[in-house]
Amino acid sequence: MRRIGILIVALVVTLALSTAEGAQNTRKRERERAPPPPPPPDKRDRLVTAPGSPFNGRPYWQSMAQCGGVYFKLNNLYSLAAIQARIVKPDPAANTQFTKKSDSARRVATAFFDAAERLLVADRGVGREEAMLTYDAKATEEGDRHKTIETAEQATKPCPALYQTCRESFAKICPEPAATVGAIGALP
Repeated sequence: MRRIGILIVALVVTLALSTAEGAQNTRKRERERAPPPPPPPDKRDRLVTAPGSPFNGRPYWQSMAQCGGVYFKLNNLYSLAAIQARIVKPDPAANTQFTKKSDSARRVATAFFDAAERLLVADRGVGREEAMLTYDAKATEEGDRHKTIETAEQATKPCPALYQTCRESFAKICPEPAATVGAIGALP
């Protein structure tokens, strides 16, 4: 009987030690996976000067890429909703509505991506391909953060004002007309 008690105590101690070790390894892996801190801003980049905006003090190209990434994700989410409205639960009105919203989000994303590219080319003197590779990482990262239409729409709220600020400051870099800028804030 005493041997069984000793075996049970040994088993409990072994189990406790392995659980503590597993938790320690998990925390270590989480620290290793933590993303590195963002690099300091490049001195050549133009910075957004819009007090009260979430983009204030950040490089224009990053802010434009961020908005473009969210609109691109919104385009994908609307497209998926349109496919469901077309195939899974046939609803012609919803299909039409989501298709229009998808097209509009795609056009808006393109406007932001074009502006991010132009800013990188102008500020850093890089080629178009390098500019695309640079802003694409930021856009993808931001777009992937949003899993639903509602969160993506919420994330786009400050973007029209950003584009308008860019247009007022750099008309050649952000050339979309006022009608398109207005459509950016109010997707159909």
